[in-house]
Amino acid sequence: MSEIDVSDLLPNERVQQSVLDGTVTQLTRGASNRYAEEGDTFEIDGETFEVTSVEHRTLGDFTDADAQREGSESLAAYKQRMEHVHPGTFEWDDSDEVLTYQFEKRE
Repeated sequence: MSEIDVSDLLPNERVQQSVLDGTVTQLTRGASNRYAEEGDTFEIDGETFEVTSVEHRTLGDFTDADAQREGSESLAAYKQRMEHVHPGTFEWDDSDEVLTYQFEKRE
């Protein structure tokens, strides 16, 4: 376990702020790169967070609960958001392999 640069795992300030606010507690990224390991920590505005889980899965494994942990109200809204944020480069395919990182604020 080590301290990682927050920008390696969380791609932009909006996502980082959502993690700080507690509205995002999980982030899923493509499986081609591993951005963190379970037990790694990162810091946002003086608050320390710990990666509590790294799970290899497919997009077809996603549920509404996953979407809500990622800051969307439903799976349909999450799919729509992903296609909007990655125009022309992302199309939802249930068989695509991804890594899901869960994290929580350390007290």
